[in-house]
Amino acid sequence: MLFTNKNLIYVLSVLCTGVAAGVFIHQAIKPPAEQHASTSPPSYDNLSGNSALSSAISPLPLTIDIDEDKAALGEQLFHDVRLSADNTVSCATCHNLSAGGTVPQPVATGVHGRTGIRNPPTVFNTVFSFTRLWDGRSMTLEEQMNTPILNIIEMGSNWPDLLNKLRKDEDYQKAFKALYGEGISQQDVQDAIATFERSLITPNSRFDQYLRGDTGILTDEERAGYQLFDALGCISCHQGMNIGGNLYQKIGIFKPYVSSAPRKEIDFGRFHITGKEADKFVFRVPSLRNVALTAPYFHDGSVATLDEAISLMGEYQLGRKLTDAEISKLRAFLHTLTGEFRGKPL
Repeated sequence: MLFTNKNLIYVLSVLCTGVAAGVFIHQAIKPPAEQHASTSPPSYDNLSGNSALSSAISPLPLTIDIDEDKAALGEQLFHDVRLSADNTVSCATCHNLSAGGTVPQPVATGVHGRTGIRNPPTVFNTVFSFTRLWDGRSMTLEEQMNTPILNIIEMGSNWPDLLNKLRKDEDYQKAFKALYGEGISQQDVQDAIATFERSLITPNSRFDQYLRGDTGILTDEERAGYQLFDALGCISCHQGMNIGGNLYQKIGIFKPYVSSAPRKEIDFGRFHITGKEADKFVFRVPSLRNVALTAPYFHDGSVATLDEAISLMGEYQLGRKLTDAEISKLRAFLHTLTGEFRGKPL
């Protein structure tokens, strides 16, 4: 299905109508009667982008205000395998900071070699997302911690056993007493790890620098990719400071999503949380920051390359078969979203 640029913008505006507090409300898609499908795909080579959408992305802050001592304790806990039942899995196992804050496999491996059905979302810049996890089941970083720790596939632990392990460590005892004034508690462990995770921002990407006024930092192809990203309507869902992560969306708007992952289970996304038929195949829109580093892609980790992800997004979400030239421009733009961590490029 092919649309004129005006028609695409209308459709995407309808899709995003009703977004309140970041929650996508499903509505019927029906273009105006006077508009008709184009017989050939429109050209976007010379577009400057839709002005209403061009301002939809803002740069990440260069710093964030956190308690550095609590973050340091949280970092130690983040890498501690004792948080898992069999002492083999840490938070960093599934969220490798050297691999874009995720893992370079479709799914991560948890305790006893068990695997799930979803690709771990990156932990970088998660502080700027409105909910946690692909299905948004947790609102805060503290609450989110219960999912991997208690999940029998991931860490398979429980809070009493976990706390008993940590309380046997004299260094932990001293650190918690100094920072929290009490013994080691679930609330304090959650607070320390969440504080560390809030520190995991990757500012100062070349695109952030572009947004701050350094217009010469992008190549012609990268700027063309940004204009195309805007003109096609990708920016309708991938916007805000995190270029995503602030609303829910169905995967498979223009044609049903069929996973190529070798699994029998069908992942219905938020339907598993809400039980609502309209929430089948609805997921939190992922952030595109550092996306060039976080292959494989999609919630099921079934897409190996960035080019394939771009192409499939065109088909599933825009109803459009993207050309090789368009994919090349969009890829070039997405590479400009790679930021810095602790002052060094990722």
